[in-house]
Amino acid sequence: MMKKWNLVIDVARCENCHNCVLATKDEYMDNRFPGYSASHPRHGNEWIRIDRKVRGAVPLVDSAYLVSLCNHCDDAPCIKAAGGAIRKREDGIVLIDPELAKGKKDLVNACPYGHIHWNEEETLPQTWPFDAHLLDSGWTEPRCAQACPTEAIKAFKLSDAEMASKAQSEQLQVLQPELGTKPRVYYKNLHRFNKAFIGGSVVAPIAGRDECIEGAKASLKRSTTLVAEAYTDQFGDFKFDNLPLDGASYTLAIDHPMFGSSELSVTVSESVYLGEIHLPDGKALRSA
Repeated sequence: MMKKWNLVIDVARCENCHNCVLATKDEYMDNRFPGYSASHPRHGNEWIRIDRKVRGAVPLVDSAYLVSLCNHCDDAPCIKAAGGAIRKREDGIVLIDPELAKGKKDLVNACPYGHIHWNEEETLPQTWPFDAHLLDSGWTEPRCAQACPTEAIKAFKLSDAEMASKAQSEQLQVLQPELGTKPRVYYKNLHRFNKAFIGGSVVAPIAGRDECIEGAKASLKRSTTLVAEAYTDQFGDFKFDNLPLDGASYTLAIDHPMFGSSELSVTVSESVYLGEIHLPDGKALRSA
């Protein structure tokens, strides 16, 4: 079976070092690769973009970085709009022909992900060509993957069946699947960017002061359906992640055999840190 190129980006591994961005700029700026790409401009367009998402509130807060670039879609709208100026190779890579696409500024709007840019100097629409010229010369990965110190970006040349199996087993996702473009760029831990969490810190009175409670059971329900369960750590903290940003209401129940129970309602349209959740009493521990 024909093997095709795919890219897998782990959102949880990206540290926003921008090595991938710089390596790609270094490869294409002031360099021409006939049949693959004209020179990219020194300033302005970024063929690899990194967006930041901060979730939660102090002290339960996290930042995630989303690397996005040309998705090399199997059902690419840009190809349909290009009249032969954009083609898809048998190995899955989409290329904008640097000669045939001259002057076709309308192709910038043909990408629903916003990853075709206009090079004013070259009068040419351009995108990231998966470093096809390097792969064709024997490289085993594009420069963005080679330059990533945390291995957040990895390239795989697999058959469609192998990639589908990998995506299922590793719970990989694509951006905006509702567009139906069949991207070849997949994401791991995408929930760090496009989903929400509920978290809090459980405390109870012990010897006249509030202390963190380890081992309290936290149960999260949506209507009558149990969504997830967790136990507080040594700092009394718990966290439920990967929740949809749909404004739904949840019931959170906290229970501990020595300190009693607490229950509250939470609405999730963004990540929520509930602060300290107080259990009623510490007498059981004092008398133990």
